[in-house]
Amino acid sequence: MKEANKVKSTIRKNEFHIKKKFGQNFLTDENILRKISNVANIDENTLVIEIGPGLGSLTEFLLEKAGHLLAYEIDNDLIPILNKTFIGSNFTLINDDILARNIDEDINHLDFKYDKVTVVANLPYYITTPILMKCIEDSKYINEMVVMMQLEVANRITSKPSKKDYNSLSIAIQYKTVAKLAFKVPRTVFVPAPNVDSAIVYLRTKEDNTVKPINEKYFYQIVRSSFVQRRKKLSNNLNSVFGYDKTKVEDLLESLGYSRTVRAESLNVEDFIMLSDKLIDFKA
Repeated sequence: MKEANKVKSTIRKNEFHIKKKFGQNFLTDENILRKISNVANIDENTLVIEIGPGLGSLTEFLLEKAGHLLAYEIDNDLIPILNKTFIGSNFTLINDDILARNIDEDINHLDFKYDKVTVVANLPYYITTPILMKCIEDSKYINEMVVMMQLEVANRITSKPSKKDYNSLSIAIQYKTVAKLAFKVPRTVFVPAPNVDSAIVYLRTKEDNTVKPINEKYFYQIVRSSFVQRRKKLSNNLNSVFGYDKTKVEDLLESLGYSRTVRAESLNVEDFIMLSDKLIDFKA
Protein backbone atom coordinates (compact mmCIF):
# COMPACT_ATOMS: atom_id res chain seq x y z
CA MET A 1 0.00 0.00 0.00
CA LYS A 2 1.16 3.50 -0.83
CA GLU A 3 0.46 4.93 2.62
CA ALA A 4 2.14 2.03 4.40
CA ASN A 5 5.26 2.48 2.29
CA LYS A 6 5.30 6.23 2.97
CA VAL A 7 5.08 5.79 6.74
CA LYS A 8 7.68 3.02 6.85
CA SER A 9 10.01 4.96 4.56
CA THR A 10 9.82 8.08 6.75
CA ILE A 11 10.65 6.07 9.85
CA ARG A 12 13.38 4.04 8.13
CA LYS A 13 15.15 7.18 6.90
CA ASN A 14 15.22 8.48 10.49
CA GLU A 15 13.12 11.48 9.54
CA PHE A 16 10.91 10.64 12.48
CA HIS A 17 10.96 8.40 15.58
CA ILE A 18 7.75 6.99 17.02
CA LYS A 19 7.09 8.18 20.58
CA LYS A 20 5.18 5.91 22.93
CA LYS A 21 4.37 8.81 25.27
CA PHE A 22 2.03 10.24 22.61
CA GLY A 23 0.38 6.90 21.89
CA GLN A 24 1.44 7.03 18.25
CA ASN A 25 0.10 4.28 15.99
CA PHE A 26 0.01 5.35 12.34
CA LEU A 27 -2.75 4.02 10.11
CA THR A 28 -1.31 2.75 6.83
CA ASP A 29 -4.17 1.13 4.88
CA GLU A 30 -5.23 3.39 2.01
CA ASN A 31 -8.67 1.78 1.67
CA ILE A 32 -9.47 2.39 5.34
CA LEU A 33 -8.18 5.96 5.15
CA ARG A 34 -10.50 6.66 2.25
CA LYS A 35 -13.36 4.91 4.04
CA ILE A 36 -12.88 7.21 7.05
CA SER A 37 -13.01 10.30 4.85
CA ASN A 38 -16.24 8.97 3.28
CA VAL A 39 -17.87 8.40 6.68
CA ALA A 40 -17.04 12.00 7.54
CA ASN A 41 -19.28 13.18 4.67
CA ILE A 42 -17.37 16.43 4.11
CA ASP A 43 -17.39 18.87 1.21
CA GLU A 44 -15.99 22.24 0.16
CA ASN A 45 -18.19 23.99 2.74
CA THR A 46 -16.89 21.88 5.64
CA LEU A 47 -14.24 22.92 8.12
CA VAL A 48 -12.44 19.77 9.22
CA ILE A 49 -10.55 19.62 12.51
CA GLU A 50 -7.99 16.82 12.53
CA ILE A 51 -6.52 15.92 15.91
CA GLY A 52 -3.10 14.27 15.69
CA PRO A 53 -2.48 14.14 11.92
CA GLY A 54 0.81 12.31 12.50
CA LEU A 55 2.60 11.90 9.18
CA GLY A 56 -0.44 13.13 7.25
CA SER A 57 -1.77 9.88 5.78
CA LEU A 58 -5.41 10.73 6.56
CA THR A 59 -4.85 14.46 6.08
CA GLU A 60 -4.22 13.88 2.39
CA PHE A 61 -7.64 12.30 1.88
CA LEU A 62 -9.44 14.92 3.97
CA LEU A 63 -7.92 17.81 2.00
CA GLU A 64 -9.27 16.33 -1.23
CA LYS A 65 -12.79 17.16 0.01
CA ALA A 66 -12.65 19.77 2.78
CA GLY A 67 -12.91 23.49 2.30
CA HIS A 68 -10.36 24.02 5.07
CA LEU A 69 -8.49 21.75 7.46
CA LEU A 70 -7.36 22.83 10.92
CA ALA A 71 -4.89 20.33 12.37
CA TYR A 72 -3.60 20.02 15.95
CA GLU A 73 -0.31 18.16 16.41
CA ILE A 74 1.44 17.95 19.77
CA ASP A 75 4.67 16.34 18.52
CA ASN A 76 7.21 19.03 17.57
CA ASP A 77 9.14 16.61 15.34
CA LEU A 78 6.15 16.11 13.05
CA ILE A 79 5.60 19.80 12.32
CA PRO A 80 8.35 20.18 9.66
CA ILE A 81 7.13 17.03 7.89
CA LEU A 82 3.52 18.22 7.83
CA ASN A 83 4.44 21.75 6.74
CA LYS A 84 6.59 20.36 3.95
CA THR A 85 3.87 17.97 2.78
CA PHE A 86 0.83 20.25 2.94
CA ILE A 87 1.37 23.72 1.55
CA GLY A 88 -1.73 25.71 0.73
CA SER A 89 -4.28 28.24 1.88
CA ASN A 90 -6.75 25.57 2.99
CA PHE A 91 -4.44 24.01 5.62
CA THR A 92 -3.74 25.43 9.10
CA LEU A 93 -1.43 23.59 11.50
CA ILE A 94 -1.25 24.31 15.24
CA ASN A 95 1.61 22.76 17.19
CA ASP A 96 -0.07 22.27 20.57
CA ASP A 97 -2.04 19.93 22.79
CA ILE A 98 -5.73 20.07 21.78
CA LEU A 99 -6.69 19.89 25.47
CA ALA A 100 -4.86 23.19 26.07
CA ARG A 101 -6.62 25.06 23.27
CA ASN A 102 -9.80 27.09 22.98
CA ILE A 103 -11.12 25.38 19.87
CA ASP A 104 -13.77 27.96 19.05
CA GLU A 105 -11.25 30.80 19.29
CA ASP A 106 -8.97 28.96 16.89
CA ILE A 107 -11.90 28.50 14.50
CA ASN A 108 -12.80 32.19 14.71
CA HIS A 109 -9.24 33.15 13.70
CA LEU A 110 -9.55 31.27 10.41
CA ASP A 111 -10.41 33.11 7.21
CA PHE A 112 -12.99 30.56 6.13
CA LYS A 113 -16.79 30.58 6.07
CA TYR A 114 -18.22 27.11 6.70
CA ASP A 115 -21.57 25.35 6.83
CA LYS A 116 -20.45 22.74 9.35
CA VAL A 117 -17.47 21.73 11.46
CA THR A 118 -16.40 18.08 11.56
CA VAL A 119 -13.73 16.55 13.80
CA VAL A 120 -11.77 13.65 12.33
CA ALA A 121 -9.13 11.94 14.45
CA ASN A 122 -7.16 8.81 15.15
CA LEU A 123 -7.21 9.30 18.91
CA PRO A 124 -4.49 8.01 21.25
CA TYR A 125 -6.08 5.31 23.40
CA TYR A 126 -4.90 6.77 26.69
CA ILE A 127 -6.60 10.12 26.16
CA THR A 128 -9.68 9.31 24.07
CA THR A 129 -12.33 10.29 26.61
CA PRO A 130 -10.88 13.70 27.62
CA ILE A 131 -10.57 14.73 23.95
CA LEU A 132 -14.11 13.59 23.15
CA MET A 133 -15.58 15.42 26.13
CA LYS A 134 -13.65 18.59 25.32
CA CYS A 135 -14.97 18.65 21.76
CA ILE A 136 -18.50 17.93 22.95
CA GLU A 137 -18.60 20.33 25.89
CA ASP A 138 -16.29 23.20 24.92
CA SER A 139 -17.25 23.92 21.32
CA LYS A 140 -20.50 25.39 20.05
CA TYR A 141 -19.40 24.97 16.43
CA ILE A 142 -18.62 21.25 16.13
CA ASN A 143 -21.48 19.38 14.42
CA GLU A 144 -20.00 15.95 13.80
CA MET A 145 -17.07 13.75 14.81
CA VAL A 146 -15.55 10.73 13.10
CA VAL A 147 -13.01 9.24 15.45
CA MET A 148 -10.82 6.17 15.68
CA MET A 149 -10.56 4.62 19.12
CA GLN A 150 -9.99 1.33 20.92
CA LEU A 151 -12.78 -1.11 20.02
CA GLU A 152 -13.63 -1.66 23.68
CA VAL A 153 -14.22 2.09 24.18
CA ALA A 154 -16.21 2.30 20.95
CA ASN A 155 -18.50 -0.46 22.21
CA ARG A 156 -19.07 1.43 25.47
CA ILE A 157 -19.81 4.72 23.77
CA THR A 158 -22.39 3.21 21.43
CA SER A 159 -23.89 0.67 23.85
CA LYS A 160 -27.55 0.68 24.88
CA PRO A 161 -29.19 0.10 28.30
CA SER A 162 -28.96 -3.42 29.76
CA LYS A 163 -26.02 -4.33 27.52
CA LYS A 164 -22.74 -5.48 29.09
CA ASP A 165 -20.74 -2.50 27.70
CA TYR A 166 -23.24 0.13 28.86
CA ASN A 167 -21.82 2.41 31.56
CA SER A 168 -21.47 6.05 32.66
CA LEU A 169 -19.38 6.91 29.57
CA SER A 170 -22.19 5.64 27.33
CA ILE A 171 -24.60 8.04 29.02
CA ALA A 172 -22.22 11.02 29.07
CA ILE A 173 -21.54 10.72 25.32
CA GLN A 174 -25.12 9.93 24.32
CA TYR A 175 -26.46 12.83 26.38
CA LYS A 176 -24.68 15.22 24.03
CA THR A 177 -24.53 13.20 20.79
CA VAL A 178 -26.07 10.49 18.65
CA ALA A 179 -23.33 7.85 18.43
CA LYS A 180 -22.93 4.83 16.19
CA LEU A 181 -20.13 2.41 15.40
CA ALA A 182 -19.27 2.87 11.71
CA PHE A 183 -16.81 -0.01 11.22
CA LYS A 184 -14.07 -1.99 12.93
CA VAL A 185 -10.36 -1.64 12.15
CA PRO A 186 -7.88 -4.51 12.70
CA ARG A 187 -4.65 -3.87 14.58
CA THR A 188 -2.62 -5.12 11.60
CA VAL A 189 -3.07 -1.91 9.57
CA PHE A 190 -1.07 0.28 11.98
CA VAL A 191 2.63 1.04 12.37
CA PRO A 192 3.49 0.06 15.03
CA ALA A 193 0.64 -2.41 15.54
CA PRO A 194 -1.25 -1.84 18.83
CA ASN A 195 -2.23 -4.71 21.11
CA VAL A 196 -5.95 -4.29 20.46
CA ASP A 197 -8.34 -3.73 17.57
CA SER A 198 -9.89 -0.33 16.87
CA ALA A 199 -13.12 1.08 15.51
CA ILE A 200 -14.43 4.19 13.80
CA VAL A 201 -17.26 5.90 15.66
CA TYR A 202 -19.52 8.54 14.13
CA LEU A 203 -21.00 11.12 16.51
CA ARG A 204 -23.49 13.85 15.66
CA THR A 205 -24.11 16.56 18.22
CA LYS A 206 -27.72 16.92 19.34
CA GLU A 207 -29.77 20.02 18.67
CA ASP A 208 -30.22 22.71 21.33
CA ASN A 209 -33.83 21.64 21.94
CA THR A 210 -32.71 18.34 23.48
CA VAL A 211 -34.08 17.74 26.99
CA LYS A 212 -31.51 18.87 29.56
CA PRO A 213 -31.19 18.38 33.32
CA ILE A 214 -31.80 21.24 35.73
CA ASN A 215 -28.18 21.00 36.91
CA GLU A 216 -25.82 19.42 34.37
CA LYS A 217 -22.91 19.08 36.82
CA TYR A 218 -25.12 17.22 39.30
CA PHE A 219 -26.48 15.05 36.47
CA TYR A 220 -22.93 13.88 35.64
CA GLN A 221 -22.27 13.21 39.35
CA ILE A 222 -25.38 11.07 39.64
CA VAL A 223 -24.49 9.13 36.49
CA ARG A 224 -20.91 8.40 37.62
CA SER A 225 -22.00 7.48 41.14
CA SER A 226 -24.71 5.14 39.89
CA PHE A 227 -22.10 2.91 38.24
CA VAL A 228 -19.55 2.89 41.09
CA GLN A 229 -20.31 -0.78 41.67
CA ARG A 230 -22.10 -2.02 38.58
CA ARG A 231 -23.75 -5.09 40.13
CA LYS A 232 -25.16 -3.18 43.08
CA LYS A 233 -28.68 -1.76 43.20
CA LEU A 234 -28.88 1.88 42.12
CA SER A 235 -30.15 2.86 45.57
CA ASN A 236 -27.10 1.24 47.21
CA ASN A 237 -24.67 3.14 44.98
CA LEU A 238 -26.40 6.46 45.66
CA ASN A 239 -26.36 5.68 49.37
CA SER A 240 -22.64 4.84 49.41
CA VAL A 241 -21.63 7.99 47.47
CA PHE A 242 -24.10 10.63 48.66
CA GLY A 243 -25.41 9.07 51.87
CA TYR A 244 -28.97 9.14 50.52
CA ASP A 245 -31.40 7.02 52.52
CA LYS A 246 -31.90 3.81 50.52
CA THR A 247 -35.59 3.48 51.34
CA LYS A 248 -36.33 7.03 50.25
CA VAL A 249 -34.38 6.53 47.02
CA GLU A 250 -36.26 3.31 46.33
CA ASP A 251 -39.57 5.10 46.98
CA LEU A 252 -38.53 7.73 44.45
CA LEU A 253 -37.49 5.13 41.87
CA GLU A 254 -40.81 3.35 42.31
CA SER A 255 -42.72 6.61 41.85
CA LEU A 256 -40.85 7.13 38.58
CA GLY A 257 -41.91 3.70 37.34
CA TYR A 258 -38.79 1.65 38.13
CA SER A 259 -38.27 -1.40 40.28
CA ARG A 260 -36.97 -0.73 43.78
CA THR A 261 -34.05 -3.06 42.97
CA VAL A 262 -33.20 -1.52 39.60
CA ARG A 263 -29.54 -1.23 38.58
CA ALA A 264 -28.02 1.75 36.80
CA GLU A 265 -27.48 -0.25 33.60
CA SER A 266 -31.27 -0.36 33.04
CA LEU A 267 -31.73 3.42 32.78
CA ASN A 268 -31.30 5.43 29.57
CA VAL A 269 -30.17 9.05 29.23
CA GLU A 270 -33.67 10.50 29.68
CA ASP A 271 -34.20 8.33 32.76
CA PHE A 272 -31.06 9.73 34.37
CA ILE A 273 -32.06 13.30 33.54
CA MET A 274 -35.41 12.75 35.24
CA LEU A 275 -33.75 11.04 38.22
CA SER A 276 -31.16 13.77 38.76
CA ASP A 277 -33.86 16.45 38.55
CA LYS A 278 -35.84 14.67 41.28
CA LEU A 279 -32.78 14.05 43.47
CA ILE A 280 -31.31 17.54 43.27
CA ASP A 281 -33.05 18.70 46.46
CA PHE A 282 -33.12 15.24 48.01
CA LYS A 283 -31.97 15.08 51.61
CA ALA A 284 -30.32 12.04 53.15
